[in-house]
Amino acid sequence: MLLAAASISSQVQAKEPVASPNPSLESVALTALPREAQTTHRLILAGGPFPYAKDGTVFGNRERILPRQARGYYHEYTVRTPGARNRGARRLVCGGLPPTRPDVCYYTDDHYSSFKRVQP
Repeated sequence: MLLAAASISSQVQAKEPVASPNPSLESVALTALPREAQTTHRLILAGGPFPYAKDGTVFGNRERILPRQARGYYHEYTVRTPGARNRGARRLVCGGLPPTRPDVCYYTDDHYSSFKRVQP
C-alpha cells in the first residue's frame, strides 16, 4: 500500500509543469537599441500618442519566454521598421502599472521569438 501511494505521488508530481521562462535573458542598453525603439520607449513613458491602434494592448506572453506575471502585467508597443508597409516584427513589451512607469521592458526584433531585457 505504501509503495502504491509513493507511485501515485510521483505520478502526480510528474504531471506538474516543469518549464519555466529563462530568468537570465540577455540585456541590452536602451541607447544600443535602434533609434525607433528609443522613440517608442519615450512614448511609453509619456503615455502616447501611439502610432498604431494595437500599441498598449495586453501582451499575453504565450511564448512563455518572459517571466510569468498575472495577465495584464505586460503591454506591447510597436517599434517602427523603416520601409515596412505594416507593423513589422519589432516590439517593446513592458510590464508594470501604471504603463507610463514600467518595472521592466523587453525588446524583440523577431516578433516574440526572442527578447532582450532593456537596461535604461
